[in-house]
Amino acid sequence: MKAIVYHKYGSPKVLKLEEVEVPAVLDDQVLVKVRAVSINPYDWHMMRGTPYFMRLSTGFLKPKYSGFGNDFAGEIEAVGRNVTEFKPGQAVFGGGMGALAEFACTARTGVIQIPIALSYEQAAAIPVAAITALQGLRDKGRIQPGQRVLINGASGGVGTFAVQIAKALGTEVTGVCSTTNVALVRFIGADHVIDYKQEDFTRSGQHYDLIFDAVGNLSPIALRRALTPEGVLVMVGGAKIGRFGFGILRGLIEIILLSKFVSQTLVFMVAQRNAADLVSVRELIDTGKLTPVIDKIYPLNETAEAVRHLETGHAKGKIVITV
Repeated sequence: MKAIVYHKYGSPKVLKLEEVEVPAVLDDQVLVKVRAVSINPYDWHMMRGTPYFMRLSTGFLKPKYSGFGNDFAGEIEAVGRNVTEFKPGQAVFGGGMGALAEFACTARTGVIQIPIALSYEQAAAIPVAAITALQGLRDKGRIQPGQRVLINGASGGVGTFAVQIAKALGTEVTGVCSTTNVALVRFIGADHVIDYKQEDFTRSGQHYDLIFDAVGNLSPIALRRALTPEGVLVMVGGAKIGRFGFGILRGLIEIILLSKFVSQTLVFMVAQRNAADLVSVRELIDTGKLTPVIDKIYPLNETAEAVRHLETGHAKGKIVITV
C-alpha cells in the first residue's frame, strides 16, 4: 500500500510517499481503508522532533516509527478476532498511528461510526481538535450556561470547534482572530469578534468567566488580566514552544506560581482521546450544533505542502488530505 513516511526528523521535505506493507490486524483491532486524514500541530512536531524532550519516547536521533498522521475517516476493511461491534464496509472515523496511508490499524475503541450527514473529509477533521475543545471547555473549564467565554485563536482547527461547542453549551462567546477571519468566526456563532490586530483584549477592560486559549501566543500573566476574579483560564496552545520546549516550561511555571496567589483557576491541558467523547461530539453534529470547518483539501502526494500550510499558523479551521 502507499503511505506517507519519514525516516529522519526535519522540515516537510522529509515526508515521502512510499510502498509499505499493509499492517496486520491484532485481536482487538480494526483495519480501516482510509479515505481522508486531517493533520494537527502534534503531527508536525513529531515530524520535526521538537520540542527535543519528545524524542525520549519517539527516538532521539531518528524516529522509532516512520508512519505519519493520526486523525482519519474511512471504511472498516477487516476486524480482529475479538471485535464484534464493527463489520467490513462500515464508515468510521477516529485515530491511530500512521493514518496517512491507504490502510491504517487502530484499537477497536479508537473509532466510531461517522455521522450520516458528514463526508469522509469532514469526519476526518474532527477527532483531536474537537475532543481538545470539548475537554478543555467542559472538563478543565467547567463551563456553565450564561457565562462569558472568550476563545483565543477562534478561527483555527481547535478554535472553530471551541466557538461552536461553547455556544451549544449556552454561553456568550467572544472569538479572537485576525482581520481576515472575522467573518468566519461570526458565521460559526460567536456573539462578539475581536480582531487582535486592532485590539488587545487583555487590556480592554472586559472580563470573562472562562478563557480558552488555543494559540499559546500570550502568557498566563497577560491572559489572567481578562479573567473575572473567580474565572478559569485553559491553555492548550503552544505556538511559542521552541526546540527545547521552553514555551511550555515557562507557561507551566507561571501557572504554578500564579495559582498560589490568585483565586482564578489556571490550567495547561493536553487532550485525551477516547471513544466516549467522540460520541459526545457526534451527538452535537447530529443535532446541528457543530460543523467541522475545513480550510483546504490536499491529495496524498501533496502532504508536504499541506504540512507547510499548517505550520504557517494561518489555516482557517482544519487541513485535510484525501487518500
